[in-house]
Amino acid sequence: MIKTGYGDWIADFGAERERRAALGDPDWARGARLAPAVVRSVQKFQVGEDGDGSALIGKAERAGDAGYTAAVRLFVAEEQNHARMLALLLAAGEARTLEGHWSDAAFVRLRRLMGLKQELLVLMIAEVVALRYYRALRDGTSDPLTTETAARILADEERHVPFHCRRLREGLAGLPRPVRRAVTSGWRVLLGGAAVLVSVDHGPALRALGVRRRAFVADVHRSSAAIASAMADGPALEPVPAEAAGV
Repeated sequence: MIKTGYGDWIADFGAERERRAALGDPDWARGARLAPAVVRSVQKFQVGEDGDGSALIGKAERAGDAGYTAAVRLFVAEEQNHARMLALLLAAGEARTLEGHWSDAAFVRLRRLMGLKQELLVLMIAEVVALRYYRALRDGTSDPLTTETAARILADEERHVPFHCRRLREGLAGLPRPVRRAVTSGWRVLLGGAAVLVSVDHGPALRALGVRRRAFVADVHRSSAAIASAMADGPALEPVPAEAAGV
């Protein structure tokens, strides 16, 4: 094992990879029944999960921490697995994946213009929105395959957020406390704007899943308080083991 301050995260990602391999995939052959609005929504999220992560990995390498880079590679692999599972879920529902989507293209372009710290702040916006989205997808459908797929992805995202919080906390540590608080407050404002955009773009799917747009935005904002605190100087977030999340 690499001797690093990220050895615990390397172990966590590695253990999850082994657990996932032992568990195997959901039974895609049983098929899925997805409302048309949910299909269109999942297609967009599938595009967002898909990617090689080369830009993020490159920035991690340039940061000079081999352990952190190793952990980032494992994180990227989990995100790619999400894209794979969503594609298989769509196929089980007799739907295709999209070649691309403007929102993902704009998001990726923005991140690539930034340094590691700024990219992680933008990436965390997507991760926190995804927490609420996959919870809605897990709890709002009567289709067992969709519920299982969303639950698996949600369990991963609940581990990813503390991982990124730790790196951002380290990155912001050299700033004066008022500046750190200003950065995280600004991040929450941007997150709120992103949640509004997602609630509009995915509004029909959220409605089909039993979640009002306003409630979606409010839930995202409410959850961001502890996350912003963990980035700055508050209590650190602890990852929830996937088995403890019931998947």
